Amino acid sequence: MRISLFITCYNDTLFPATGQAVVRLLERLGHSIDFPLEQTCCGQMHYNTGYQQEAMPLMRRFVRIFREAEAVCIPSSSCMAMIRDHYPKMAAEQSDPGLRSEVEELLPRVYELSELLVNRLGVEDVGAWFPHRVTYHASCHSQRSLHLGDLPLRLLRKVRGIDLVDLPNIDRCCGFGGTFAVKMGDVSAAMLAEKMRDVENTAAEVVTAVDNSCLMHIFGGLHRARAGVRVAHLAEVLASTQDDGAQEAGA
Repeated sequence: MRISLFITCYNDTLFPATGQAVVRLLERLGHSIDFPLEQTCCGQMHYNTGYQQEAMPLMRRFVRIFREAEAVCIPSSSCMAMIRDHYPKMAAEQSDPGLRSEVEELLPRVYELSELLVNRLGVEDVGAWFPHRVTYHASCHSQRSLHLGDLPLRLLRKVRGIDLVDLPNIDRCCGFGGTFAVKMGDVSAAMLAEKMRDVENTAAEVVTAVDNSCLMHIFGGLHRARAGVRVAHLAEVLASTQDDGAQEAGA
């Protein structure tokens, strides 16, 4: 299958290793990757901050760029939720029946990474090897908007060498919430402190999730506390192989 990658502006700017991991993973599974260079932002930042009209050109751009894609992969549940939940409403507000039809036709071919692997490609064992104690944080958008359920965990359980430990209060928000962490800093910090306690109680070496925004927030707190816990996007865990470990050992 030819899969188009929408990396999201957040990952592209701050976490390029995630996009690289997605490409390695999907190519290892036998798929070809298309990366449209015109892509920018899904518009979530604008839309959620009250600038709905400013988000409209970004929605139109996304639809135009990916309208011919066989499948679109998005390694971010928050951006995926923006597209799935809000694009139909945004298109319906425009006096443009063609746009509404294009959105309706495209959306069934757009997937968050774990959805693509399990639900579209029918794969749970991706041949990964990650010999570390890992816990999984379920982000709010992954749970409450996309309803991913245990899809990421099903993929993680098939990873060779992993010591996967349940995160207490897995459904609890980490406190990031985009601009919420800025506008409600004290509340956000209190929520983060609870999440950090839960992470540290697992004795995990690595926290993984399907959203780098949450991982950035969690890592910031853990780093300041000198907890010695690192973070890795789900794609980075799934892209790891025993060959990668051998190369690191020989370096």
